[in-house]
Amino acid sequence: MKTNGQSETGEIKSILLKHPKDAFLSQGNIEQQWKILNYTACPDYAKALAEYDYFLGLLRTVADELHFLPEDDRTGPDSIYLHDPVVITKKGAILCDMGKAERHGEAEAVGRYLAEIGVPVIGEIGGEGCLEGGDIVWLDERTLAVGHGYRTNAEGIRQLKELTADLVDEFIVVPLPHWNGPNDVLHLMSMLSPIDNDLAVVYSRLMPVSFREYLLGRGMRLIEVPDSEYDSMACNILAVAPGKCIMIAGNPQTQMMLESIGIEVMTYVGAEISLKGAGGPTCLTRPLLRII
Repeated sequence: MKTNGQSETGEIKSILLKHPKDAFLSQGNIEQQWKILNYTACPDYAKALAEYDYFLGLLRTVADELHFLPEDDRTGPDSIYLHDPVVITKKGAILCDMGKAERHGEAEAVGRYLAEIGVPVIGEIGGEGCLEGGDIVWLDERTLAVGHGYRTNAEGIRQLKELTADLVDEFIVVPLPHWNGPNDVLHLMSMLSPIDNDLAVVYSRLMPVSFREYLLGRGMRLIEVPDSEYDSMACNILAVAPGKCIMIAGNPQTQMMLESIGIEVMTYVGAEISLKGAGGPTCLTRPLLRII
């Protein structure tokens, strides 16, 4: 099976997903786990299914193939956010080792499914290494930025650099701030969402000056998320093709800024599947093949 995930903006042709019916399982299961997982509130199971099915409808406007991970007893509700346990390259998959203890079983489950559909695993993060996909951003097919924070550590970054040595020309480590502490979700993609090759939505207040200047030096235009829309995840946007994206509804200022420069914006209500678990449209997906 052909793969290439070395882009954040190329047109998505094949994508890996996990439906909440196979991650959340039931209302009772969510009620037992949401506090342990540090969700802001308990998701409503029935509403989550409806939200997700609408989200799938948006993805189907672009993607030809949607692959769904099955239910797995090694995983919990967080497994709906399957951007984190795996990285996809043009050679195959790299399995991560999650920084959140409750998610340790997810990479193994993903690896088993990928083998079934013919996607090779070219490596995995192990030992003392921690790495989560939300900290990894392809700025182009040969330029990789990796956030160093509470979910991704130095050893995980070292192993990733070795595994991608023949795929990457420029490997950039971005130090992340303490922000709300180790129990919060803060990834590099919490402050940066590429929309096109020369365009990104950012929350610069969290971004290191050197990295922001680097992006500007590459000629990248930056759309600044207002403070009032950061907590509603306006900075977590999934580009499904150059100049076409999906974002959570309820962020009108960011949406208006994108549409004013010709970006096609599709929105979904993410109250249950995104906001309560701090996982936006990027987090809900792992593209297997983008046309670059």
